[in-house]
Amino acid sequence: MKLFTTVAWLLSFWCWHIQAEQLLSLQQQQVFAAERAFAKSMADRDLKAFEQHLSDEAIFFGEAVLKGKTAVVEGWKAFYQGKDAPFSWEPTQVEVLEDGTLALSSGPVKDPSGKVIATFSSVWRQEQPGVWKVVFDKGCALCHCDKKT
Repeated sequence: MKLFTTVAWLLSFWCWHIQAEQLLSLQQQQVFAAERAFAKSMADRDLKAFEQHLSDEAIFFGEAVLKGKTAVVEGWKAFYQGKDAPFSWEPTQVEVLEDGTLALSSGPVKDPSGKVIATFSSVWRQEQPGVWKVVFDKGCALCHCDKKT
């Protein structure tokens, strides 16, 4: 009987673990999709679509720290003017907390010719089931460590 109980417990734990991994995978897929749609707003020159991905409490780091959705939109408005996007980005990695509330996405930032010029990191918060919004965003210029000092 003890062996049966142990096997049953192990099987139920294994099933729970598989379900947890599948849920995490679904959340990672949601964040990948949200980040890609966020990046598409730049390619499409659609500031309204950009704004829809921002949490009301968003903080973006750059030359100045932009705090709140309104400030971020105002600060990024210039990037959305003109026919061609000044840069693009795409996620290459997404990690989600086990409780499914926060995620980190990161990847390259490219100039119009496709040359990688920086990397980005964005923190996403699940504000409603399946709805992820950016709360923190920061780009970092590439390190040119091969330069002699």
